[in-house]
Amino acid sequence: MAVTDTVTELEAKKLASYALMSKNSRGRRYKEGEHSFRTVFQRDRDRIIHCNAFRRLEYKTQVFIYHEGDHYRTRLTHTIEVSQIARTIARALNLNEELSEANALAHDLGHPPFGHTGEKILDHLMEEHGGFEHNLHSLRIVEHLERRYPNFRGLNLTWEVREGIVKHSSEHDRPEAIKEYAPEKASCLEAQIVDVADEIAYNNHDIDDGLSSEMLSVSQLKEVELWQEIYARIKKRFPREDFKVHKSQTIIQIINQQVTDLITQILKEIEKRKISSAQDVRNVGKPIARFSAEMDKKNTELKKFLKKNLYSHHRVIRMADKADRILRALFKVYLKEPKLLPPHVHAEIEATGTERLICDYIAGMTDRFALDEYKKLFDPYERV
Repeated sequence: MAVTDTVTELEAKKLASYALMSKNSRGRRYKEGEHSFRTVFQRDRDRIIHCNAFRRLEYKTQVFIYHEGDHYRTRLTHTIEVSQIARTIARALNLNEELSEANALAHDLGHPPFGHTGEKILDHLMEEHGGFEHNLHSLRIVEHLERRYPNFRGLNLTWEVREGIVKHSSEHDRPEAIKEYAPEKASCLEAQIVDVADEIAYNNHDIDDGLSSEMLSVSQLKEVELWQEIYARIKKRFPREDFKVHKSQTIIQIINQQVTDLITQILKEIEKRKISSAQDVRNVGKPIARFSAEMDKKNTELKKFLKKNLYSHHRVIRMADKADRILRALFKVYLKEPKLLPPHVHAEIEATGTERLICDYIAGMTDRFALDEYKKLFDPYERV
């Protein structure tokens, strides 16, 4: 018996009836032989980790530009946190952990430099040429832009992981699912939990980074019920510890509360809707992975607080304004003279189209690369 057969048998014994078994994947766009000891979703996860776009997440902004400090989250550390939370949820629900992990690791591949500011700028610059949306660009990366295999472009991921990418949805992400990925159906539950894990991760690490940067204060957070009730309890329990410990323990407990609430709510939905298969999950037509009404209210309050006090902070606005000027200038100069692009990039101009090629190139930049490229092109004393 092949090792993969043994793994498949273990999945059948271990996973819930509503989980997506590896053997039931719709497969890849380009046919490949099966691996001797890795399932299709394990291979997807590994392909994502080893691709260029994943490595570049290390120097892409979450909220703070990479040179603001060594301890702030980047797209890469955020992605790792989302993956960890998603795997915890998947294991508790007996879902396919490798499928959730692959979706988590891929969910931000398409982000341009400078966070959501970069996305808005590229979308504006491309408004007459198809626009820009980072989930669709993530899909473009794994289907077309990555070059690692001899017989096809992209990573040739399974249909389920590609569907999870294009249907990923959070407060910042509202893509239109394209026809190939059954827009009338919900994603598998393994992909749905990634959406909520993403929100749990960024809300809580933005509190952490906001406090560390002193853009947020503890006194401001008193208006956030989810923070205040846990913070007061932690201080009372550990009166001799300093603020760093109080802060970390509070954030740990908020994440734990939210993850526990989510798992409990999903199990209620499964029972209420009599869900007994992965297809039942999809047939609901909308996500069943969501918080309870009480936690959703608290989470909404937290998001509004962060939008008002962190994302609208004058230092964040100043960084966003700088990013705006840099990306617009790069786009304009490449458009005026496309031969400023590297030769291997310029070689694709006829097949891709000038604007889309420039957009792809800029979206692939890290913050660091974009800043260096700006200096090379506009600083007369900088070597080109």
